[in-house]
Amino acid sequence: MSVPIPTASMNSPAISVEQEILSGEAVAIDVQPVGFILRAAGAAIDMLISFLVFATCMILQVWLLAQGVLDMHILPILSIWSAVISFLVLPIVVEMATRGRSAGKLAVGGRVVRVDGGAITFRHTFIRALVGVLEIYMTLGGGAVITGAVTARSQRLGDLVAGTYAQRVRTPRLPRHEPHLPPSLDAWAAIADVARLPDRLARRVSQFLAGAEQLSPAARVRIAAELAAEVSAHVSPLPPVSAEELLVGVTVLRRERERRALAIADDRAERLTGRRIRV
Repeated sequence: MSVPIPTASMNSPAISVEQEILSGEAVAIDVQPVGFILRAAGAAIDMLISFLVFATCMILQVWLLAQGVLDMHILPILSIWSAVISFLVLPIVVEMATRGRSAGKLAVGGRVVRVDGGAITFRHTFIRALVGVLEIYMTLGGGAVITGAVTARSQRLGDLVAGTYAQRVRTPRLPRHEPHLPPSLDAWAAIADVARLPDRLARRVSQFLAGAEQLSPAARVRIAAELAAEVSAHVSPLPPVSAEELLVGVTVLRRERERRALAIADDRAERLTGRRIRV
């Protein structure tokens, strides 16, 4: 069963093109950037962490000053170093250690990547953090909000300069469709021969069973009958069941036998390996 693949027309919107990445084999990969609201929420979390670190450093300095450990003249220098560590060094270290997933990105399910989808390097992280001091911390996020609101991928100024964006990596888990053998085919499964079924036909049957619930009743019956007619030439004996039940039974039986064969092969390989080690 083949499904027609829509092709992009000349009048397609530009945003659909920006959400595709060409791999080295010239294969278009569909990616999803993090939305503006989630991007802002993640940035707010990162800002809060940086301000908490800066506040902790300042409180520690005031406490050391009250204890007589620090001199009043050195306090401005330590304050500058505290700001550099909190607002520049900390974002760089975190993004490099987590490969683009800071606490805010982790919370919203995003990751900072290059515009071509590759992993960021120290250069990208340094540029983003350096520009971020100006557009995030010195403007309390105002510059980043304005830039992110007018770009297609919600890129802030640091992303545009560094050539990065936040890609969504947390996607809904696809439901797993695994058919089970109907009870009416238990006796047939013990004597059935499905080994002659071609792999290509078996994949077509699996694709049909995975999307059968989305088909209209008439199309579902028609396609099941067509596939059952092709499968019947490779299955012996044929059970007296409906076309779709035959397809389910053949798919489940073939899957279970392939799993059993793989388990036997793995067990045999482990035994042979153990013998060679003992020798």
